Amino acid sequence: MRRENSTLALMCLTVLTLQSLVAGINLAIPELAASDLHADASDLVWIVDAYVLAFAGLLIPAGALGDRLGRKGVLLAGLAVFGAANLISALAPNVAVLEAGRALGGVAAALAQPATLALLLHTTRPERRPHAIGLWTACMGFGGMVGNLVAGAVLQYFDWPALFLTFVPVAGLLVAGVAAYVPRAPRHDASTDPTGTALLVGGLFALLYGIIEGPEKGWADTVVLASFATGLLVLAAFAGHALRSRKPLLDPRIFKISTVRAGALGVAATFFALFGLFYVNAQFLQDVKGYSTLLTGVAIGPLAIGMGVVSRRAVPLAQRYGARPIIAAGLSVIVVGLALLSTVDGGTPYPVYAVYLLLVAVGMGLCAPALTGGILAGLPAGSAGLGSGLNSAAREVGAALGVAVIGTVLTSHHALRSEDDFLAGVAVGYRGLAGVLAVATVAVVAMWPAPARAAKRVAA
Repeated sequence: MRRENSTLALMCLTVLTLQSLVAGINLAIPELAASDLHADASDLVWIVDAYVLAFAGLLIPAGALGDRLGRKGVLLAGLAVFGAANLISALAPNVAVLEAGRALGGVAAALAQPATLALLLHTTRPERRPHAIGLWTACMGFGGMVGNLVAGAVLQYFDWPALFLTFVPVAGLLVAGVAAYVPRAPRHDASTDPTGTALLVGGLFALLYGIIEGPEKGWADTVVLASFATGLLVLAAFAGHALRSRKPLLDPRIFKISTVRAGALGVAATFFALFGLFYVNAQFLQDVKGYSTLLTGVAIGPLAIGMGVVSRRAVPLAQRYGARPIIAAGLSVIVVGLALLSTVDGGTPYPVYAVYLLLVAVGMGLCAPALTGGILAGLPAGSAGLGSGLNSAAREVGAALGVAVIGTVLTSHHALRSEDDFLAGVAVGYRGLAGVLAVATVAVVAMWPAPARAAKRVAA
């Protein structure tokens, strides 16, 4: 029991740390722009997104690698490289080195994150697994909020390198804790499939490159369109290869399983909305409300509180009523929260704004554990690392797309630096997020199996 609880705590802290750096870096952009690095707008985009590109693109093969080589060893390697990457970033003398450090950090995060959920499931008794998945999923969402809070506190008093240095001792402590308290899990004969890995990673990289460059270059830019076309063609080639392979890295036929298909779509859609919210929230609170970076980080607290409280109740509710109605309710509440956020302006009192954030948090807390549970329950035994990688990849692609789309909307409305124009962009952006999520809600609920069967899968 003690080892089980230690593993749960360490895996949740690890995923919280890895996710914190995805969101926290956004608060450092003004300092990076004014620093001796002399970073231009394109440089700043890649300082932020080099981490995301490597992270999202490598999650699925990294999950399979952990299944094959040993999840604890891959996790320890990922955490050690994560610490080294942040040290490189903190000491970077120029933009190129900083971007390389960020990319290396993304590789490290991709190695570590799938192993966390796989080790958690191996260590936890079957009757406690739904509870453990709920906590792990909540920490996926908490990461963005904690990242904002930590970045706000650090940058209030120190220069940007301190943000990266903060994560170096944290990585060291996690390595020590995992080495001492987390048991090794059995290895599985998971496929590494070099050809499939190259095609999958290449296709995801091309798609993500287009998503990242779209707001900067324009969505009709030749390079952006070529990136999307290349990504889709390469992913189609991956699917063809996987269908012919005896041991594919990721068998496309798993998407015939309704909970896997619906779960991946739901995870991508919810984090599309959540990270779009993070992007708008920071600019709204600082540019319109005049909050400091520290206060901006604190002001997003209702999201963390709401997700933390509700996610603990979501699993028992799904077991009692079935996952489908809980997912439908959660996604619908997020849509309502986003629609209400589209009405805010400079005169909106913070308590009202906090209630709108809390609605989004309640919705996330309700649906996220069941969506993740649906993906994992649909995969064969021994594929927990791959399932975790698929879940995380859906999350990262959705998050990157959410930031890119809402970033484009805000840039187009904020070009004249007028507060009214910016608020118009906020309204359009939030309504867009709500609209996309509403469509995804209908699709996810339609694909999810009947309540009794869904509840049985989540409890498995």
